[in-house]
Amino acid sequence: MTDITMPKLSDSMEAGTILSWLKADGEAVAAGEELVEIETDKATMTYEAPAAGALAIVAASGESLPVGAVIARVGAAASAGAPAAAPAGPVAGDSRSASRLAEAPAPAPPAGSAVSANGNGAGAVVATPVARRLAAAHGVDLAALAGSGPRGRVTRADVAAAAGIAAPSAPAAVAAPAPAPAASAPAPDGVEVRELSRLQQVVARRMAEAKATVPEFQVQTEVAMDAALALRAQLKAAAGEDGVVPSVNDLIVKASALALREHPLANGSYRDGRFELHARVNVGIAVAADDALVVPTITDADTRSLGSIAAEARRLAGRVREGTIAPPELSGGTFTVSNLGMFGMTAITPVINVPQAAILGVGATRTALARAEEGEVVERRLMTLTLTCDHRILYGADAARFLATIRDLLEQPLRLVL
Repeated sequence: MTDITMPKLSDSMEAGTILSWLKADGEAVAAGEELVEIETDKATMTYEAPAAGALAIVAASGESLPVGAVIARVGAAASAGAPAAAPAGPVAGDSRSASRLAEAPAPAPPAGSAVSANGNGAGAVVATPVARRLAAAHGVDLAALAGSGPRGRVTRADVAAAAGIAAPSAPAAVAAPAPAPAASAPAPDGVEVRELSRLQQVVARRMAEAKATVPEFQVQTEVAMDAALALRAQLKAAAGEDGVVPSVNDLIVKASALALREHPLANGSYRDGRFELHARVNVGIAVAADDALVVPTITDADTRSLGSIAAEARRLAGRVREGTIAPPELSGGTFTVSNLGMFGMTAITPVINVPQAAILGVGATRTALARAEEGEVVERRLMTLTLTCDHRILYGADAARFLATIRDLLEQPLRLVL
């Protein structure tokens, strides 16, 4: 019998919610066959069976469990009608007999037993292994019992009650279940209450943790975007109707990536009293999904062309909105760009995506009057960039130099295509 545990589907996943089982309890599954849909802290994923055999579901749809918790088991289907020699029953309260019973292999159901309402439709009764061993020891017909476990599964308590004995105590290593949370107070009239999804819960918790544990500060600058917008217009004309045209955000991602290569502390993390400087420059881009914010990663952004960054950004954003983004596409980010300019916001002060050293907030490009070198008044296209930094790894001067490099690259954008 192979235990199937809650998988770790992303580098930050701590728990998952079972959305639906794609196979029925007791159904035969093949290794590699799609088995269950799991909602993680970042997306909904389909998990495949790690082994072949009959499926025994432990955790029902809708349950949330930590990574590593058993959600199902896969093994050889029980043979209905196969005779089994019942071992001598233990005396109630005899811990040595109960221990021997726990170590004994699980017998098949008694010969001639019928499939009850808690069966799986394949001639086997749905019961826990301990319940089967206890039933065999005391001659209890599992098919005659109404299980009290999930999906009608027969538990050892059900068997112990039928045999008129005390249920064996649970192993000491198994922790008692957490008490149920207290019922929420009813909402006032006219107030709609919405439960958070797993993703929203994780985002809320992490943002609160970041604000509480990271000593952050911000630096801000104005960027003259006239040259960058002119370059984008040239790229658009060169790409034609079917080409991928870099957006303003793609230009910012490229400028950030080149600046990160020049300022390695900004491409690092503070962890356990030391600096971790990352060899690769992987820039996350914040994408607004239906109910939360998801940050897919453009890997090796410093070595990609503008066209490659533009194509990858569109592909990742599309997968986020379709709900098909995969764990590797959400992992490994060393820096994040969060752009609210498309919503008309002139500035944003973002919260750090822990454990990254910094995150760049991007505002909308706007028109402003400025005085040229010759003294005449001209229009300029300006953009506000705000850098939120972890003060444990970036100091004010470090942050200022890093943000100034991003500004210089955007104001001299030909350097982005070299």
